[in-house]
Amino acid sequence: MKEWARFATLAAALATLLTACGGGGPGEPPAGPPPSVTVIQLETEPVTETREYIGRVTAAERVDLRARVQGFLQEVTFTEGRRVEAGDLLFRIEPDAYQAAVAQRQADVERARAEATNAEAQLRRAEELLRTNDISRARADELRAAATVTAAGISQAEAALKAAQLNLDYTQIHAPISGRIGLSRYTVGNLIGPESGVLATLVQHDPIFVQFPMTQSELLAHRREAQDLGEDASTAMIQLQLADGSRYEHEGRLDFIDVTVDPGTDTVLLRSRLANPDGLLVPGQFVAVVVRSGEPEMGLLVPQSALQMDQLGLSVLVLDQEDRVQVRRIIAGQQVGARVVARSGLAPGDRVVVEGVQKVRPGQAVTATPWQPPSRD
Repeated sequence: MKEWARFATLAAALATLLTACGGGGPGEPPAGPPPSVTVIQLETEPVTETREYIGRVTAAERVDLRARVQGFLQEVTFTEGRRVEAGDLLFRIEPDAYQAAVAQRQADVERARAEATNAEAQLRRAEELLRTNDISRARADELRAAATVTAAGISQAEAALKAAQLNLDYTQIHAPISGRIGLSRYTVGNLIGPESGVLATLVQHDPIFVQFPMTQSELLAHRREAQDLGEDASTAMIQLQLADGSRYEHEGRLDFIDVTVDPGTDTVLLRSRLANPDGLLVPGQFVAVVVRSGEPEMGLLVPQSALQMDQLGLSVLVLDQEDRVQVRRIIAGQQVGARVVARSGLAPGDRVVVEGVQKVRPGQAVTATPWQPPSRD
């Protein structure tokens, strides 16, 4: 009996010790600290209605340089890939044969003028003799016709001289616009001419165009919105998003809406003109085009990482005043970067769980840490 009493006393002491150490009943794990989540407190922000499209950069001006006369390429005066100014000499074709042709045509002009002078002198003498009947009228008419022919000969010789001078001028190919020049298809010593094709391509990079397609329904909606706001549809602002996700610093405006619809895609081509002083945009490049129209309206922006989707739609987790998790159904609007506009279901001041959504459940108490937006450096 004494041994049983000692065993009971030992068991009671052990139970007291386990209780002091935080042990629970059989099968119950020890209670841990509440899970930690990251939350953002919503505030209203100005939000502008935007639409996003895929566009292609095109040159405002593009020139394929070609030879207009035939000859051996004597000089290439530019550096490939560099900027050239309008009027700069780019190619020189060997001019000797064309200079000789100009000299010959100049001699033809001088001969034609001499012949015309002689014919005029003979005509004047014939008219004097005709007054005294010392020459027949038929002969006088012949001399008058000869003077007319020699005068026409001057015009013909001058036209041939002008053509020869043009051909000589064509031996020098100058830049018709300012821009960057591409690769030269021919090197010095090659025989080139009109049949040689493109010698090099010159492209104007600043300003530059961006073209993008818009469906008819979207274009109609855009025009109606602009009409409701009393604005012109072409006043919409254009922003570009580059391949690395960054925004292009220069904005533009719509400057062209095509007058026909592509029957294959049922879209209309739109174009915007943008400044490109650093040459960051290159013709042929794909970019994301963000069309912004109308005045900004105040809205609530929620990070996309906070959104959950199920059969009932979109929801987010919010914290109540006791830092307990609650489910809130929302309706999302347009996307703005990495966030979306919450059109309903949320209010300013709500604390939305952004990180740690998967490790908490409704009604659970949590430890909240303020959310910090990612750095843009």
